[in-house]
Amino acid sequence: MTMDTFVPKPSRKPPMSTVGPLAWVRANLFNSTTSALTTLLFFYLLWLYIPPFIDWAFLSANWTGTDRSVCEANPAGACWTFINVRLEQILFGLYFGANPDEVWRPIVGFLLFFSLLIPLLIEGMPHKKWIALAMLTVFPVVFYALIHGEWIGQPIANTSQWGGFLLTFVLAFVGILLALPLGILLALGRRSEMPVIRTMCVLYIEFWRGTPLITILFMASVMLPLFFPAGMEFDKVVRAMIGITMFQSAYTAEAIRGGLSAIPKGQYEAAAALGLGYWRRTVFIILPQALKISIPGIVNTFIALFKDTSLVSIIGLLDLLNMAQSAARSIEWKGYDIEGYLFTGLIFWMFCYGMSRYSQVIERKLDTNRRDN
Repeated sequence: MTMDTFVPKPSRKPPMSTVGPLAWVRANLFNSTTSALTTLLFFYLLWLYIPPFIDWAFLSANWTGTDRSVCEANPAGACWTFINVRLEQILFGLYFGANPDEVWRPIVGFLLFFSLLIPLLIEGMPHKKWIALAMLTVFPVVFYALIHGEWIGQPIANTSQWGGFLLTFVLAFVGILLALPLGILLALGRRSEMPVIRTMCVLYIEFWRGTPLITILFMASVMLPLFFPAGMEFDKVVRAMIGITMFQSAYTAEAIRGGLSAIPKGQYEAAAALGLGYWRRTVFIILPQALKISIPGIVNTFIALFKDTSLVSIIGLLDLLNMAQSAARSIEWKGYDIEGYLFTGLIFWMFCYGMSRYSQVIERKLDTNRRDN
């Protein structure tokens, strides 16, 4: 019996690492010639534009002062002095900008909003249902009482004097709060087996979804008062709320209808086999699943609504963007539009990004198809 002689195999290079930062860079940024050239071009553009922007916006910027003379003495930097001086006007409108002693009212209102919102974002926070119920019912009443002032014995700030971020927040909040339940009813009505209900819902959705929001706001401001009895008037903010709610409810209904269409037919059949009626079947089985599926579409419409509030300028209302434009075009601060646009853009981005991230958290929490072992 003989033994084969052991012959060592030729040495080979070790395999390239597939983990770590360098592996990620190699796999995602330099995995081909085209990808490498694109990456280099992207970093070149960053190097070309980002350092000058940082220098203009932060390093050489003007942060202090009370008038434009400070910015004129240092024209190489951004004039954040303009934002600092006109901050109350941009955030809370003309009334609170002209009455700084009353600014505590909107500040308290927003603090109340965030004190209710933050617990809803904390995982494991008890009594979330009651906190959400308070935000949807009690908070709007308290917020209106604080801002308007009449109910709490403060100087009255009529809705026509609201503006800036305050007006943007009110329009978006009311639009979301009212459009969601109305959209649910419209989506259910569009899938109803009763021809009359289904036809009415289809006509409503298609009419409002096919009409530009700017047209709806114009009609709500000009034409809607013609249908009211003599002596009955709604101010422009209320008309804008009505138009935005009707418009937004149509888009929300279509997002929810997509979720209803995605529910397997077996869910309906199983609920019917258990002897559940229409409303019990819909409320406890069908609708929760449909809303879970529809979260991305619903949040997308809410984000679009938050940004579309700028269209209220067509009826003479000054929201966040238009208030910043108005302040930048005043005699005292003419020429500093870029700072106003950047500031308002940052606020819009913060709230839109926050809504997007929160919706992703809810999606992951409600995802029953993915469970950790």
